[in-house]
Amino acid sequence: GRPARVLAVLRQRRAVADQSGLDARQRRANLAGALELTAAGERLLRRGLVSHDRVILVDDLLTTGSTLAEAARAVGEGRGTDREPSVRGGCRAAVVAASPSAFEINRN
Repeated sequence: GRPARVLAVLRQRRAVADQSGLDARQRRANLAGALELTAAGERLLRRGLVSHDRVILVDDLLTTGSTLAEAARAVGEGRGTDREPSVRGGCRAAVVAASPSAFEINRN
């Protein structure tokens, strides 16, 4: 019941290794600093269009949460926060998981 916009505001800053086979620590290290805001994302955050709004980050696959943590870091950096997003007062997170079959197309 709330209005929302989908905005592609992140991009890879550098190449990362394939995550399969990496443990949680290795995944965090692999992704550290790998994402950044797009120019459009920076403009939106700096102009205040979304700086006080809620930002929802979506990842199509959840294992250790390293990708979402890196995405939150990049968005927090774009908002001008110098602390980790997970410790900012307004940051909240939720993980929603579904089985792969939930995404299958019903071809009946």
